[in-house]
Amino acid sequence: MSTATPATRFLERAGLSFERLEYDYGAGGEGPIGLNAAEAIGWEAGRVFKTLMVELDGKPACAVLASNRSLSMKKLAAALKGKSAQMMDPSKAERLTGFHTGGISPFGQKKRVPIVFDATVTEVPAPVVINGGKRGLMVCLDPVPAIEALGAKVAAVSQ
Repeated sequence: MSTATPATRFLERAGLSFERLEYDYGAGGEGPIGLNAAEAIGWEAGRVFKTLMVELDGKPACAVLASNRSLSMKKLAAALKGKSAQMMDPSKAERLTGFHTGGISPFGQKKRVPIVFDATVTEVPAPVVINGGKRGLMVCLDPVPAIEALGAKVAAVSQ
């Protein structure tokens, strides 16, 4: 099975070192996707990061945070100097990113949007795991060069 996705191609073009981790997406439990992924690959949930698409003052943005944390819309809006944020409709997120929900990655999205990584990314030991652009594919990498390659911001956006 080919594991090349727009996300992995982005990482390769950026010259970033990463490892692919595959798991059976369909075998996930009843809980949140990120927590199921962490369990499936045998990693601590605090080191497995989920990608959430949001609308900030009506414009798209992306938040990346540990799978065991919740996104604070108020903190996210403040970090991106906006007034309010809300979760993006999943079908809109899929059209915008080119990825299916459960497989959305901050890397290689169809349209470039502001991206914020939660500050906890700097508090956990590297590497971390982030979605690789399709359901059942994660990438394990050092977050610092990945954040730099994305031009992303790091801010406290979780609760």
